[in-house]
Amino acid sequence: MAIEAVLFDFSGTLFRLEPDETWADMVGVDGKSLDRSRQAAILDRMTTPVGHGADFDAAGRLAWERRDLDPALHRAAYHEVLRQAGVPTPALVERLYDWMLDALAWTPYPDTGAVLKTLAAQGIPVAVVSNIAFDIRPAFAANGWDRLVAAYTLSFEIGAVKPDSRIFRTAVAQLGVRPESALMVGDSAVADGGAVGVGCGFALVDPLPTVARPEGLLEVLRRHELA
Repeated sequence: MAIEAVLFDFSGTLFRLEPDETWADMVGVDGKSLDRSRQAAILDRMTTPVGHGADFDAAGRLAWERRDLDPALHRAAYHEVLRQAGVPTPALVERLYDWMLDALAWTPYPDTGAVLKTLAAQGIPVAVVSNIAFDIRPAFAANGWDRLVAAYTLSFEIGAVKPDSRIFRTAVAQLGVRPESALMVGDSAVADGGAVGVGCGFALVDPLPTVARPEGLLEVLRRHELA
């Protein structure tokens, strides 16, 4: 069946959270500057789509499990993640957390714009389907891509998180297509791969640093004869 719509995950798929000048004066609990490997470890905990980013007590586990449905629980969960990751002071934890919530701090993959424009030129609508507790629309608007995204299906707005079938059914309904005619593209076989359960196709991408994955999204389009 021809693909009539494409659903994209956000983090690790279209955009990635990567160190910037915010990290210049960051030090760990040992008082040493955070080198690239330690920065990467912290960012991995901040952006992992499944599993646990820290050792939580009962309240913490609840916050983590529901973090993408409730901004307050999201804040509580990630403050603990950052603390356990070795961020040494509450002020730095708060600073990094606020940075993560700034949609303009996220770096687009090199081919994100080209992929969105390629699909738009063919009249194929796009939805961004994300487990997230803050608004990511500004990241697209800042790059002039907001007109290329027909729908944003965000967990905290609709009350369901991937791989729950409700989030995928909502996305295809927003686009006005059947699940069987939609392709989900994401970096998690567990979370994003849940789209298969409602009948969508699925393509997995590797959430590599943006400089190391220049055409991962374009390759998906080529494999599915969309580019």
